Amino acid sequence: MLSPNDKKLEKLGPFYRPSMSKQKTSAEIISEARNALRTVGTQRPFTPREDQRKLFGPASSRTLENRPPSSFSLHASSFESSDSRPISGARLCPLELKPKAPASPTTEEDPSLAFPKPPVDLAKIRRISSARARLFRAASQGALLPDRTLPPAEPKTVASKETVVMGDTMVKTNGIYLTESNAIGHLKSHPLQLTYDGGFSEIKMQEMFKGTTSLPSHLRSGGDQGKRRSRASSCFNSSDLSRPETRAVSKADVQEKEKEIEVDEVFWNTRIVPILQELEKEENIETICASCTQLHHALEEGNMLGNKFKRRSVLLKTLYKLVDIGSDLLSLKLAKIILALKVSRKNLLNVCKLIFKISRSEKNDSLIENDSILESLLEVLRSEDLQTNTEAFLYCMGAIKFISGNPRFLNEMISKDAVEILMNLIKQINENTKKCGTCLPNSGHLLVQVTATLRNLVDSPLARSKLLRISALPQLCTAMGEYEADKDVCTNIARIFSKLTSYHDCCVALANYSRCYALFLKLINKYQKKQDLVVRIVFILGNLTAKNNQAREQFSKEKGSIPTLLSLFHTFSKLDLCAEKRAAGAEQPQAPRPRAQAEDVLIKLTRVLANLAIHPGIGPALAANPHAVGLLLATLEHKSIEDCEELVINATATINNLSYYQVKNSIIQDKKLYIAELLIKLLVSNNMDGILEAVRVFGNLSQDHDICDFIVQKNVHKFMIALLDAKHQDICFSACGVLLNLTVDKDKRVILKEGGSIKKLVDCLRHFGPTDWQLACLVCKTLWNFSENIISASSCFGDEDTNTLLVLLPSFLDEELALDGSFDQDLRNYHKLQWETEFKPVAQQLLNRIQSHHTFLEPLPIPSF
Repeated sequence: MLSPNDKKLEKLGPFYRPSMSKQKTSAEIISEARNALRTVGTQRPFTPREDQRKLFGPASSRTLENRPPSSFSLHASSFESSDSRPISGARLCPLELKPKAPASPTTEEDPSLAFPKPPVDLAKIRRISSARARLFRAASQGALLPDRTLPPAEPKTVASKETVVMGDTMVKTNGIYLTESNAIGHLKSHPLQLTYDGGFSEIKMQEMFKGTTSLPSHLRSGGDQGKRRSRASSCFNSSDLSRPETRAVSKADVQEKEKEIEVDEVFWNTRIVPILQELEKEENIETICASCTQLHHALEEGNMLGNKFKRRSVLLKTLYKLVDIGSDLLSLKLAKIILALKVSRKNLLNVCKLIFKISRSEKNDSLIENDSILESLLEVLRSEDLQTNTEAFLYCMGAIKFISGNPRFLNEMISKDAVEILMNLIKQINENTKKCGTCLPNSGHLLVQVTATLRNLVDSPLARSKLLRISALPQLCTAMGEYEADKDVCTNIARIFSKLTSYHDCCVALANYSRCYALFLKLINKYQKKQDLVVRIVFILGNLTAKNNQAREQFSKEKGSIPTLLSLFHTFSKLDLCAEKRAAGAEQPQAPRPRAQAEDVLIKLTRVLANLAIHPGIGPALAANPHAVGLLLATLEHKSIEDCEELVINATATINNLSYYQVKNSIIQDKKLYIAELLIKLLVSNNMDGILEAVRVFGNLSQDHDICDFIVQKNVHKFMIALLDAKHQDICFSACGVLLNLTVDKDKRVILKEGGSIKKLVDCLRHFGPTDWQLACLVCKTLWNFSENIISASSCFGDEDTNTLLVLLPSFLDEELALDGSFDQDLRNYHKLQWETEFKPVAQQLLNRIQSHHTFLEPLPIPSF
């Protein structure tokens, strides 16, 4: 006579019972995740390292004719002397107005040495403003006055110093020293000279250069030109003078500006010119490099960097000449100074090419690291205009890409805001593409470099956190969608997502961007036979659907989602089969690579299908899909676990998840016996992972009476009993599940007892009970089935095993003994939950049954753990 409690547990449900509509406990959720439906993991697709540093690697979809060159020659002549001239080199049209110039003055001297005369009416000059006086004097020297009337300003007495000292080869005019040979050209080429004569006195200039060698002619003329430009800038042009605020400028302000100019003159001549003289000597590379470093520091100290420095053109000419020396170390130092001087257009392009050329060699990475050129390159991307300098950006990004391939630079790049700069660049490209309505080729080339660099950076946790903080993933998806016709761009972004989605927080962020699913499906359909892109997209989908039920649902709702995956499965199955046939027919097999590529896609595809099958709305539909099940079974038919381990295991895991659903139209149920035949191959293999997956499928299928008969007929039950000795908890758990389903059939219990199953179950309970209460619960359920209609505990379990159970079960039911372990608090709570909800109810009923059908002959010892 069974007690009421025994009656409650007399009919236990089969292993892997489908989930009920009632809300599950936490333990049930954990148990289901372990027992029935499982996600499948896989390795990220391998990206081989390129042998050479180029803008576009050997796998690029771009032809040689449609890509910018990675090799080119670069010389000093490549640079433009005038950095402000448009890169097109178009000349400006002459003015239509041709006013008549005053007649040249007559002189008895050589006409070539005839200098302009001062104004006739000096008293009038004193009554007008200082700026007006300069304009008037210039007009008297043969220049033209502007056609705009200049307003009056504060008067300033101008002392004319147009005397020319010819005794020493040094000519002075308007406070400027020139060589005798350059004086005439100076005066002729600059007829309109709006300068104050507030510069140095002759005594100052003589003291400054006393004891020094004479300056090179181009430095002196360049310096004078710079001085004229600086002074002219301190004066007002005609448009400035017409403004009220300009008229209010005081005499003190003008004097202060002149004082600043005087200070710049001193700094230029005392600090910069000597360094430039050293550079022109070109004695040896080390000396020149040291001088370049000194020059950079001096320019920085004198606040002469940037594009506002008046002698910038002279300085750049000197630097450009040194490019022809051909030293990588020197070229980096030159490039750093040139970039700091804020060159533009063609010169910016050439200096970026120069750095790109140097960075192509890995041997130069140490030079780049020591010279800190990275900061200069990032500043180009940060401050220059993208649309004007797209080609310069391309080579700048190419150099940064090469640098990012060296792990030594990652932290430096990230600390210098490389992630933010690159994402801002992608955002600009997206906006420009949207405005133009088409993808510009140069933008596509640039985007390839940017995304390749980001691919390297995302290996850093700090870079990933920055990408999440600035919401970069939607921008990357936008770029992927805009440039879907550019396979290189799509492949690089897919590589970025492959890395990012391997981390939970990034995976969640991308999964929450609902537009990504349609985008990925569109790319799969567009590039169905492009393995390197497709395999990464499928890998990303596998990551998104691994632990996110909402992602599974959103993906499945996209139009044609499942048919697209199955079509891809079919395509690569054929490619894999053809590659296998070619390899078998060849005398010397040389096609493992294509076969491995096709197989890799199939591995990732089966993983996605396995993950999707976990969703209760998708799994039953897949189980009832003949095409899906047929592809999976064909994989098991043609592949052996010895040759294709991961693919066979993933296909088996997918079948396991589909077999969970006991639906009427399930193809899995219709072909259950054929599937069982295929699984035997895995059971007899030496691969423990393959054996485990096969046992799990048998755990689901063995709920069917026909499969139970098949198991006994093929002696699979003996194999399950033997697996209880595997000392592997998951294998013991799955094997015990199959035995539990077999014990539902009363006829099978005798066969299992004869095979020694009870003793092995008790041993399994002893070994794993205190650490795995789910397994302990499953063992107790199986023993409960064995003890149905029990007459005597000894006759059912045997004397030895009965005594062991009478000792083990009470000790396991003692909470203090059962949960006494060196667990942290979270793990202890988890074990307690399992113990209370799963093990304790079943074990208590089993113990009651054994005690009620057992006669105690002697005291039982207390076990030690």
